[in-house]
Amino acid sequence: MPIEKIMILEDDPFVRKVLEQQLRTRRYEVATAGTLAEAEELVARDNFDLAFVDVGLPDGEGTDLLRTLAPRPVKPLVVVITGHGSIESAVKCMRDGAFDYIIKPFSADQIWVALQKAEEVTQLRKLNHFLSQDEGPDSGYELLGHSAAMEELRGLIRRVARTQATVLIQGESGTGKELVARAIYRESPRAQGPFIKVNCAAIPENLIESEFFGHEKGAFTGAHSKREGRFELAHGGTILLDEVSEVSPQVQAKLLRVLQERELERVGGNRTIKVDARVLATTNRNLEQSVERKEFRQDLYFRLNVVPIYVPPLRERLDDVPFLAQQFLKRFARKHGVRVSGISDACMRALQTHSWPGNVRELQNVIERAVILCAEGEDVQTEHLGFAPAPAGAATPVPAPLAITAISAPAVPKANGNPVAEAETAGSEVVSLAELEKQHILRMLKLCDDNRTHAARKLGISIRTLRNKLHEYGVSARDDGDAGGE
Repeated sequence: MPIEKIMILEDDPFVRKVLEQQLRTRRYEVATAGTLAEAEELVARDNFDLAFVDVGLPDGEGTDLLRTLAPRPVKPLVVVITGHGSIESAVKCMRDGAFDYIIKPFSADQIWVALQKAEEVTQLRKLNHFLSQDEGPDSGYELLGHSAAMEELRGLIRRVARTQATVLIQGESGTGKELVARAIYRESPRAQGPFIKVNCAAIPENLIESEFFGHEKGAFTGAHSKREGRFELAHGGTILLDEVSEVSPQVQAKLLRVLQERELERVGGNRTIKVDARVLATTNRNLEQSVERKEFRQDLYFRLNVVPIYVPPLRERLDDVPFLAQQFLKRFARKHGVRVSGISDACMRALQTHSWPGNVRELQNVIERAVILCAEGEDVQTEHLGFAPAPAGAATPVPAPLAITAISAPAVPKANGNPVAEAETAGSEVVSLAELEKQHILRMLKLCDDNRTHAARKLGISIRTLRNKLHEYGVSARDDGDAGGE
């Protein structure tokens, strides 16, 4: 719940005790004060979410506390309590920053209504603060494409969205897994609730537990105040665990408890907090293989994989390339203020014959670059795509960063099943696209002296994508300090 700690400033011991009991029965933490000085000591030592403040006090007026709290960056909502209510005093209290105004004698129902309003406002404040910092640049985009694969994907999204099931969204980097998650959220019964995203690969391992579950004041160095975790912020809505395969085994165990019991404890805390959030997760890895390699908990995998959704790579739906290219062209022409008339036929053929290992994200970046390089009022041409000149006799160009050259190195003996050596001796026989990609990646890795950072840069892919590919091929490489995210 958004409100946890409440302060009562009331000089009447009987009223103070009754109000305290009412709040404690609802499982709030309560601190009480009978004078203004005691209340100022309490707020100096701790942060409160809500305060019930009497106006008439032995050493001053409760409104003096409002002025004390005003400059503080973190301050409680204040409900003013008075036995001598008037319109003028109510207006004055609201002007000084009071949240609500209750006249004595009050009933338990009046306190309950004030609490409900305060809970809603506090939750909205926290969500607004979080979303203003965390909203991604692609959050407003939708799934695009008219191919059979995309229509099937949309149909599955519609069926899954209306349930409360946990969904595991799998696919290569750049295929639009987050867009699938947002589509599920928008079409779900929780669409009016919050949508909270956690990028598990971008958060340092020593902070991810705090990001998930929150922390109490003083839980670790730098924890100067209490902080709610992403699961608490997602209460009543949906949480997206982006790249969940990057979560450490220790956090995986605690994540499993949240999925099973729908409850958690903050870092440094011992109070159990109930949460109601639908969980969506994405990964660009094969989690079944990660489970076999003991990198991912099997029980957590089963909890996440209630409804699996596979997002096809762009090379499996090349029919969507022309439509996607036109949509991106319009979007980036508006963004950069460039007037582009269209895409030339030769350019469109080049786009449709590319294998797109970076998927839709790569196509998006290629089109944005082309729009910027294109002359005002002209069509986008092949040279604007950043493609290298085609070899003599080739029908279509190949992108420079991802160019696949013929493997024509002299044959050498296989090095005890070393995949790199095997790729070198593959010759020029006809192979599948997947095998050709494997040979090219392994060759580039060898040319870069097994340096993944340099190899990924030359291949035009992220280090994580390269690392995942090497996991698939059973190849390990020396640590280049490149274990960061995309």
